[in-house]
Amino acid sequence: MNTHHSGIGMTSQRTRARMVQRLRNQGIADEVVLAAMSAIPRHIFVEEVLATRAYDDVALPINFGQTISSPYIVARMSELLRAGSQLGKVLEIGSGCGYQTAILAQFAAEVYSIERVGPLLTRARARLRELRLSNVRLRHADGLIGLPEAAPFDAIILTAATPNVPTLLLDQLAIGGRMIFPKGTQQQFLCVIERNSLGYTEIMLEEVRFVPILPGILKR
Repeated sequence: MNTHHSGIGMTSQRTRARMVQRLRNQGIADEVVLAAMSAIPRHIFVEEVLATRAYDDVALPINFGQTISSPYIVARMSELLRAGSQLGKVLEIGSGCGYQTAILAQFAAEVYSIERVGPLLTRARARLRELRLSNVRLRHADGLIGLPEAAPFDAIILTAATPNVPTLLLDQLAIGGRMIFPKGTQQQFLCVIERNSLGYTEIMLEEVRFVPILPGILKR
């Protein structure tokens, strides 16, 4: 057995089960999302010195000014993205450490994930390969441009905050699709946009705190 995954103490399956129970208590009701959170070992996505805090309900630093979102935020955004339906093709803007990517890969047919910081992408790729996730495609690119060549997407998720809806990304959303992202600068709220045959609808939800989205790519 690979102890790196099964773990002992703080990184064990029992610890993940406690995290899932806490998510239930916090109002996460989508069993598919809860099963995904239970299946993916969060501690392998954080620095070793922070592994004992991997299942706490906090965001943790992952270098380059980025963070891994708290388990609740990952589960909440995943639940909003799924909206109780099967997902085909998903676009994630901001792979970060790869944890949200791995969760999405549990319930989407295909996950395309863009990361602008080269070293973060290299690490995320190694972790996702370790988990043998064959339905994930990682790209080193500017997330604000998206991936027009792979569009349209059933769902798009941004893991960094933006004050405005990126028009290029809206164009890549399939009719019937939805986009989830933190909207705002100083004060941010989770925003859900749905596309229908007539246009778009936008709903603002609870307040959140994310790092701001940045343009361009960073190689080192």
